[in-house]
Amino acid sequence: MTTLITRDELARGIAAGTVIVLDALGPEYYAKAHLPGALNLVENDVDTVAPTLLPDRDAAIVTYCSNPACGNSQAVASKLEALGYTNVRKYREGIQDWSDAGLTIETSA
Repeated sequence: MTTLITRDELARGIAAGTVIVLDALGPEYYAKAHLPGALNLVENDVDTVAPTLLPDRDAAIVTYCSNPACGNSQAVASKLEALGYTNVRKYREGIQDWSDAGLTIETSA
């Protein structure tokens, strides 16, 4: 199971620019709302897109989806780990928790 990251830890990582954040929801959800600076990567695209999108397999990466009931973030994290990414964590509470805490959400035009 992927190591978890708290909202506060993730917020600090985003602010410092020390983490790559991956939204594991579909593109239509990503366009409506995502965490600041998040990239969109869904499970079906990990094998083909990750090597180009994430060339550093030791980079700090955090996956998230909508809330604890959503399995997308774990699915993406597991695939990344299987590809040899060594520093993958999961924000289990997801964008719902982030938004409920009043933190900044971005949208795609």
